[in-house]
Amino acid sequence: MATMNISLPDELRAFADEQVSSHLYSSSSEYVRELIRRDRDNARLREAVLDGIRSGGGSEMDAAYFDRLRARATEAR
Repeated sequence: MATMNISLPDELRAFADEQVSSHLYSSSSEYVRELIRRDRDNARLREAVLDGIRSGGGSEMDAAYFDRLRARATEAR
């Protein structure tokens, strides 16, 4: 595991320490790792949404659409 040192203003350090103690993180490193994981997950979700937008127009999701979807799922079994 790599090490990264960061500098925080006193206000942010106090907030981080409060989060560690009130949310049962074992350390400030664990708290920061969790924040980075959440940000990474948000970036992945954002990219997936943008991929969907860039993929073009969709189709209408009416009863017939779901009937076709069920039929495809049944055939795939």
